[in-house]
Amino acid sequence: MTLPVNALSSALQQMQSMAAQAAGSNSPVADQSGAATAGGFASALKASLDKISGDQTKAIGESQAFELGASNVSLNDVMVDMQKANVGFQFGLQVRNKLVSAYNDIMQMSV
Repeated sequence: MTLPVNALSSALQQMQSMAAQAAGSNSPVADQSGAATAGGFASALKASLDKISGDQTKAIGESQAFELGASNVSLNDVMVDMQKANVGFQFGLQVRNKLVSAYNDIMQMSV
């Protein structure tokens, strides 16, 4: 039931493509499957938040299934998925903190 997760490499790929887009190149943002899409920062942020939410929902569902005694759910899978959800949440929290900090810095700039 374990799935290979390349969350860090896909996050790095998204950050590099956003950096290239912000630097002025007209290359489209690539999504996780590698297909080119014309998206922006807002769509990448929404996709990341949706993935974090999905990971948390999956982890909660598996833990409830394990507690109810489902035979197809092992404790290892539950613990790994809970840790994945926790790491994703912490990553999202740090991104939010950086965005709020950047917003505050911009708002304090004199025009």
